[in-house]
Amino acid sequence: MSEIEIQLKKGVLGLCVLALLSRGDSYAYEIASRMAHAVDMGEGTIYPLMRRMQSEGLVGTYLEESPSGPPRKYYKITDTGRGRLAEQVAEWRTFTAAVEGLITPAAEAAPEGQAEASHDA
Repeated sequence: MSEIEIQLKKGVLGLCVLALLSRGDSYAYEIASRMAHAVDMGEGTIYPLMRRMQSEGLVGTYLEESPSGPPRKYYKITDTGRGRLAEQVAEWRTFTAAVEGLITPAAEAAPEGQAEASHDA
């Protein structure tokens, strides 16, 4: 895995977790499993992240009986978490649009005929 991939993943894990929780409450193992499939995140990463998010007031917890074993700790997004999610989604979209603008060749980015016209101005 490249250094840029590692850093990008670190930067967006919280955003991804908040997005998942905005769709419904979940327990850490389930979140980790979904994240592992989507962004190749290791299971050991989720527990420290969830503790940090809880201490920041972004998520709350409650226990729910499990059909197999002890009760599970479920995480739910808080109002503060929803606000942070909205901010991060806006920042992510702005960032990805800016990066896409930089890495897309001018001929692909501009509608046909405008790429040459912009050089004449």
